[in-house]
Amino acid sequence: MMFKIAFRSIFRNNRRSIMTMLTIAVGVAAMLVFGAYAMYDVYVLQTSTVERGGQLTVFRKGYLDFGTGNPAIWGIADYRSVLTLIRHDPVLTPLVAVVTPVQYLGGIASNPANEESKTFFATGFVPADLSRMESWDEYHVGHDLVDNAGLDDNDPARGVIGIGFARMLGLCENLHLPNCPRLPADAPSQTSAAPDLSSLPKHDFSGLAGPDTTLAAAHRDDSHATLDLLAATAGGAPNIVSMKIARVEDQGNTEMDNSYAAMNLSLAQQLVYGRGEHKVTGIVVQLHRTEDIPTARARLAALFREWHLDLEVRDFYEINAYYGQALAFFKSVFSFIAVIIGVVVLFTVSNAMGMSVMERIDEIGTTRALGVRRYKIRAQFLIEGFLLGTMGATLGVALAFAATYAVNNAGLTWTPTGDSHAIPLKLYMLGAIGFIAAVWLVLSLVATVASFLPANRAARLPIVDALRHE
Repeated sequence: MMFKIAFRSIFRNNRRSIMTMLTIAVGVAAMLVFGAYAMYDVYVLQTSTVERGGQLTVFRKGYLDFGTGNPAIWGIADYRSVLTLIRHDPVLTPLVAVVTPVQYLGGIASNPANEESKTFFATGFVPADLSRMESWDEYHVGHDLVDNAGLDDNDPARGVIGIGFARMLGLCENLHLPNCPRLPADAPSQTSAAPDLSSLPKHDFSGLAGPDTTLAAAHRDDSHATLDLLAATAGGAPNIVSMKIARVEDQGNTEMDNSYAAMNLSLAQQLVYGRGEHKVTGIVVQLHRTEDIPTARARLAALFREWHLDLEVRDFYEINAYYGQALAFFKSVFSFIAVIIGVVVLFTVSNAMGMSVMERIDEIGTTRALGVRRYKIRAQFLIEGFLLGTMGATLGVALAFAATYAVNNAGLTWTPTGDSHAIPLKLYMLGAIGFIAAVWLVLSLVATVASFLPANRAARLPIVDALRHE
């Protein structure tokens, strides 16, 4: 009966009640739409991160603290046994999608055609495993965020570089790259920078190569643009290999675009370890579901202790600091928006309920004179505030779903942070039922709390004063 009376009381002043509910609805819709966008953005970022490097990576213990500057000497020996151990573990098998080795390295790349050179950093992959990793799409945001199709298991010399990398090495013309500036004719050269050195005779530095060296000339394919890659082996000797540029792609980040290369694992190992034992920097573990990270990590740690392996496991949150930063940014922005909308709803409902109390003072007096207790008067107005909140929040959810449908079917695209591919712009609403319920409940409770002061004022009105009110 109290709910029935409260519902009828709300619509005594249709205009005020409708405007109050619309205010709540717009606030709920705004929070849900921004939350759905932020959630989609985070899932896109997570998907692209997991497609590149999985959720977990196994390193030699201490690598992230001390070995990132020299990954060659921090390699995992006998890594094939570790791969077998992980792939055949009965606990991990149902959780794991891909287990693959990777090799990180750095050195100097040069273009033998024009003698341009620059530093680079690279990752060696198993192309077939990388292709499987790129199909990971737990959140259904699209599995084409990462594409290293230039790598080939059957041709270890093929590699992928960024557009900036190609530009700096003067490869724009050879590779027929659009929107890639050519080196101007009046650009400074080594001769103009140090004319006194230009007259010195040229020397052949191939004698610097140690016993591990594989000379680039032995692997050069003149039908492709080729880079010579120089790096120090794990033993400290210089080593050179040749890499054919199979594909040039914008890496989505200036630093990576200017310096990063992806190559076949065997080529990376050949450059870093020469004729020595081939190791890997890490073993990437991609899971079917991100929520299984704690279980898989605990199991890996237990396996390494059981087999006395000097290895540790890190998740992608630890390895990719920018992911945590992006997550914290969206949380802070959403919290700010939520506080602003909460304050607006609080004052809007409080004002509406205060006006309702002022208009019904004589009714309150009559009701009290008939024997209705104060707590029932208070409860009556609290219920009215709650109904305003729930109806407004429900309308807001409906508006949010309508906005989501419109955006998801509008054909809009955007380029995520750190990526170079335009992907469809979507709002992640259907997969966030818990989030929707939380927003609906919180703003309904805010509307109820906002009714407390007007309800308390109504309950405390003296009966005689209320009856004499005009």
